[in-house]
Amino acid sequence: MSLFTGISGVAAYNADELRNAYCGVADGATEVTAAQQTCLDNWGTLAGDPVWLVIVKAVLILVFLLTSVLFAVWFERRVIGRLQQRPGPNMRGPFGLLQSVSDAMKLLFKEDITVRASEKALYILAPMISVFSALLIFAVIPFGPATHIPGTNIVTPLQLTDFPVAVLYILACAAIGVYGIVLGGWASGSIYPLMGAVRSTAQIISYELAMGLSLVTVFMLSGSMSTSQIVDAQTDRWWIWPLLPAFVLYVISMIGETNRLPFDLPEAEGELVAGFMTEYSSMKFAWYFLAEYMNMINVSAVASVLFLGGWRAPWPASWAGADFLNSGIFPPIWLIIKIWLLMFVFVWVRGTLLRFRYDQFMKFGWKVLIPVGLGWLVFFAVGRQFMTEYNRDLNLFDAVAWLVAILLVYATWGFIKDSRTEKERKAEEAAGADETEEPFDAFAGGYPVPPMPGQTLPPSPRSGRTVEAAIKLATPTEGVAVSTDDADDATAEDDASGTDDAKTEKGGAE
Repeated sequence: MSLFTGISGVAAYNADELRNAYCGVADGATEVTAAQQTCLDNWGTLAGDPVWLVIVKAVLILVFLLTSVLFAVWFERRVIGRLQQRPGPNMRGPFGLLQSVSDAMKLLFKEDITVRASEKALYILAPMISVFSALLIFAVIPFGPATHIPGTNIVTPLQLTDFPVAVLYILACAAIGVYGIVLGGWASGSIYPLMGAVRSTAQIISYELAMGLSLVTVFMLSGSMSTSQIVDAQTDRWWIWPLLPAFVLYVISMIGETNRLPFDLPEAEGELVAGFMTEYSSMKFAWYFLAEYMNMINVSAVASVLFLGGWRAPWPASWAGADFLNSGIFPPIWLIIKIWLLMFVFVWVRGTLLRFRYDQFMKFGWKVLIPVGLGWLVFFAVGRQFMTEYNRDLNLFDAVAWLVAILLVYATWGFIKDSRTEKERKAEEAAGADETEEPFDAFAGGYPVPPMPGQTLPPSPRSGRTVEAAIKLATPTEGVAVSTDDADDATAEDDASGTDDAKTEKGGAE
């Protein structure tokens, strides 16, 4: 990005002179042609970028993403190593930085296997769909304000393109990326990839709904879906402060959207070998690997733009020094720092949490995230409308809305939990009063089995005799009283032996 950030921002030079020179308008001219007027109107905007500049921006974004993926692989392994009290990669290059290059070369030269039972065209096309969808998102991420390109008369925003519904474009690209996973799993001709593809479809639908709900309040505060306008709306404060519940909801949803732990159910190695990637090797596997890390960088960049002020410095524009730190080379640096702070959250979560069960995962998405997102949206929209109708200070509402929302969620959750506990207690009492617990027979099926939770084994038939034997040993021999049960047992044994003797004598006489 140094091509665009070599000098200070727009305020550091005479914009009128540069604009007139770029559009071919002489100084002091009173009349201009229609083409010159169009050039003057579009100068300093994305619409005024020449074709060669658009190509250069696209190439720089591609280089940025590829190098970021290489660094992300090293960064993840290094951080997880530190979390687990081990060094991590440290042999290839300084601090192990070339380890990612070694891994990439290994994948490049590995044997490329194509499954015989696969749908060949879709089998090869599926990883490319995932990568190309990931590459499209950074086209609308702003890296900085309008900046002068050294050696030219061109001033351009540090962004490839932008339009009024840029955030919807981001969601659409993320949704298209799932087709690469679905088609890859189906085209592999194997049951495990297919199961991973089906899981991924359900996962994207579930967590994209929660992600979309978390973004609506951002649009309400910004008044736009354009990424550059959303950044401009955060001049005095970042949206993370008034929209903290939405930010937390987005962070959880972005982890589920990128299939990362604890939400990596489509590629759960303990259940599905490698999920939708099971039948892929060499560079086709590397495409999926590349898409996953690109998506992590993408959602981190989106979170930075929508909630953390984008390329803006971490203090209000009214403070001293804000103009200097929001111009020149600083804006891209602020954005990259924010992206990597969120990337650290990805790695931290992976090194800390265990994978969800699939039923827990879906229950969390549909019964927790979506209801919380809907509740926050309704609360925030109704609250702002109420404050507007009664001419109250909206800034005060924005400042305390997140705290009130968290307290309401906590109170509601506590009420629901207490109600469930009381209901379960009453049900258990009623069941204990109406029904007599049937004794558990461990040998009912012909083979001894342990009792299930809630079942109790009957007392052992030997327990009574053991106690009686202990009493006999502890009692002196003289004056030992034979218990009624023992007398009955002895009488029964004598009767049985007498009967057997009679039968024997009768048989002999015959």
